[in-house]
Amino acid sequence: MIPNLPELKDAVLDHIAIAVTSISETKKVYEDLGFTFLPETEVVASQGVTTAFAKVDHNANIELLEPYGEDGPIHKYLEKRGPGIHHICFKVKDVNKTCADLKAKGYRLLNEEPVVGAHNCLVNFIHPKSTGGVLIEVSQPQGDH
Repeated sequence: MIPNLPELKDAVLDHIAIAVTSISETKKVYEDLGFTFLPETEVVASQGVTTAFAKVDHNANIELLEPYGEDGPIHKYLEKRGPGIHHICFKVKDVNKTCADLKAKGYRLLNEEPVVGAHNCLVNFIHPKSTGGVLIEVSQPQGDH
């Protein structure tokens, strides 16, 4: 056990997203490490992506992102950079308030308003030019998620 872990204010690590060319091929690496993926993948057509999730602990997940179609952001990301870590995501209590607070502090967001992402969560992304090169997602679960 690690003593004195800091608590994030109103946020927890939700997932680390990894851009992959093939979910079925890449899952094996994480399964060999002991992770278990949800049996179903999810297509988020509006984001041009197919996702697969595996729990890391009671909060965090590994999310594999495979392109869905030829013109989505993950397809473009893979063409430009190849497979690898795409973004980190923090679950927040109120994504609209979080986004408003971030804008007021001068951060650039990818969307003017949050959009629906995987698992029907409301999400937005902080542009990597505002964060020192890391794409950060903020996510608010809706309903029973």
